[in-house]
Amino acid sequence: QVQLVESGGGLVQPGESLRLSCVASGRFFSISGMGWYRQVPGKQRELVAAVTTSGTTNYADSVKGRFTISTDSAKNTVYLQMDSLKPEDTAVYYCNANIATSRILNWRDYWGQGTQVTVSS
Repeated sequence: QVQLVESGGGLVQPGESLRLSCVASGRFFSISGMGWYRQVPGKQRELVAAVTTSGTTNYADSVKGRFTISTDSAKNTVYLQMDSLKPEDTAVYYCNANIATSRILNWRDYWGQGTQVTVSS
Protein backbone atom coordinates (compact mmCIF):
# COMPACT_ATOMS: atom_id res chain seq x y z
CA GLN A 1 0.00 0.00 0.00
CA VAL A 2 1.36 3.38 -1.03
CA GLN A 3 1.34 6.28 1.38
CA LEU A 4 2.36 9.91 0.93
CA VAL A 5 3.16 11.71 4.16
CA GLU A 6 3.61 15.49 4.20
CA SER A 7 5.30 17.65 6.80
CA GLY A 8 6.47 21.22 7.22
CA GLY A 9 3.31 23.29 7.22
CA GLY A 10 2.61 25.99 9.77
CA LEU A 11 1.90 29.62 10.50
CA VAL A 12 4.29 32.27 9.19
CA GLN A 13 4.26 36.01 8.58
CA PRO A 14 4.22 37.56 5.10
CA GLY A 15 7.66 37.51 3.52
CA GLU A 16 8.85 34.50 5.49
CA SER A 17 9.69 31.02 4.22
CA LEU A 18 8.55 27.45 4.73
CA ARG A 19 9.75 24.13 3.38
CA LEU A 20 7.29 21.29 2.80
CA SER A 21 8.39 17.67 2.52
CA CYS A 22 6.56 14.60 1.27
CA VAL A 23 7.77 11.02 1.49
CA ALA A 24 6.33 8.19 -0.58
CA SER A 25 6.42 4.88 1.28
CA GLY A 26 5.12 1.36 0.85
CA ARG A 27 5.52 -1.17 -1.95
CA PHE A 28 5.72 0.28 -5.46
CA PHE A 29 7.65 -0.22 -8.66
CA SER A 30 8.26 3.30 -9.97
CA ILE A 31 7.41 6.99 -9.64
CA SER A 32 6.98 9.06 -12.79
CA GLY A 33 6.43 12.42 -11.17
CA MET A 34 5.60 14.23 -7.96
CA GLY A 35 4.03 17.55 -7.17
CA TRP A 36 2.20 19.88 -4.85
CA TYR A 37 -1.36 21.15 -5.05
CA ARG A 38 -3.25 23.50 -2.76
CA GLN A 39 -6.85 24.13 -1.90
CA VAL A 40 -8.79 26.79 -0.04
CA PRO A 41 -12.39 26.34 1.13
CA GLY A 42 -14.89 26.79 -1.67
CA LYS A 43 -12.33 26.54 -4.45
CA GLN A 44 -10.95 23.76 -6.60
CA ARG A 45 -7.63 22.18 -5.82
CA GLU A 46 -4.95 23.81 -7.98
CA LEU A 47 -1.48 22.84 -9.11
CA VAL A 48 1.33 24.68 -7.35
CA ALA A 49 4.38 22.89 -8.74
CA ALA A 50 5.29 19.55 -10.25
CA VAL A 51 8.44 17.72 -11.31
CA THR A 52 9.03 14.65 -13.44
CA THR A 53 11.73 12.05 -12.89
CA SER A 54 13.62 13.61 -15.81
CA GLY A 55 13.72 16.90 -13.92
CA THR A 56 11.16 18.87 -15.90
CA THR A 57 9.36 21.32 -13.63
CA ASN A 58 6.07 23.17 -13.92
CA TYR A 59 4.91 26.04 -11.70
CA ALA A 60 1.72 27.98 -11.28
CA ASP A 61 2.20 31.56 -12.47
CA SER A 62 1.35 32.85 -9.00
CA VAL A 63 4.36 31.12 -7.40
CA LYS A 64 7.01 31.43 -10.12
CA GLY A 65 10.18 32.98 -8.75
CA ARG A 66 9.12 32.37 -5.13
CA PHE A 67 8.64 28.59 -4.85
CA THR A 68 11.08 25.84 -5.80
CA ILE A 69 10.25 22.17 -6.16
CA SER A 70 12.93 19.52 -5.83
CA THR A 71 13.25 15.80 -5.25
CA ASP A 72 15.52 13.26 -3.62
CA SER A 73 14.85 10.14 -5.67
CA ALA A 74 16.87 7.93 -3.34
CA LYS A 75 14.51 8.88 -0.52
CA ASN A 76 11.34 9.02 -2.66
CA THR A 77 10.86 12.52 -1.33
CA VAL A 78 9.65 15.77 -2.87
CA TYR A 79 10.23 19.19 -1.36
CA LEU A 80 8.61 22.56 -1.85
CA GLN A 81 10.68 25.53 -0.77
CA MET A 82 8.34 28.49 -0.36
CA ASP A 83 9.93 31.92 -0.07
CA SER A 84 8.44 35.41 0.10
CA LEU A 85 5.15 33.97 1.26
CA LYS A 86 2.00 36.01 0.83
CA PRO A 87 -1.37 35.83 2.61
CA GLU A 88 -2.89 34.50 -0.61
CA ASP A 89 -0.64 31.44 -0.33
CA THR A 90 -2.70 30.35 2.67
CA ALA A 91 -4.20 26.93 1.88
CA VAL A 92 -4.03 23.25 2.59
CA TYR A 93 -1.14 21.86 0.55
CA TYR A 94 -1.38 18.33 -0.82
CA CYS A 95 1.40 16.12 -2.09
CA ASN A 96 0.73 14.17 -5.27
CA ALA A 97 2.65 11.36 -6.94
CA ASN A 98 2.08 9.30 -10.06
CA ILE A 99 3.10 5.78 -9.10
CA ALA A 100 3.10 2.30 -10.63
CA THR A 101 2.88 -0.47 -8.07
CA SER A 102 3.92 -3.26 -10.43
CA ARG A 103 5.92 -4.00 -13.59
CA ILE A 104 2.75 -3.76 -15.68
CA LEU A 105 3.05 0.00 -15.08
CA ASN A 106 -0.37 0.49 -13.57
CA TRP A 107 0.12 4.23 -13.13
CA ARG A 108 -2.24 6.11 -10.88
CA ASP A 109 -2.24 9.25 -8.76
CA TYR A 110 -1.79 9.10 -5.00
CA TRP A 111 -2.43 11.93 -2.55
CA GLY A 112 -1.20 12.88 0.87
CA GLN A 113 -3.46 13.92 3.72
CA GLY A 114 -2.62 17.61 3.37
CA THR A 115 -0.75 20.11 5.50
CA GLN A 116 -2.00 23.57 6.45
CA VAL A 117 0.02 26.63 5.46
CA THR A 118 -1.15 29.93 6.93
CA VAL A 119 0.47 33.25 6.05
CA SER A 120 -0.73 36.03 8.31
CA SER A 121 0.59 38.98 10.26
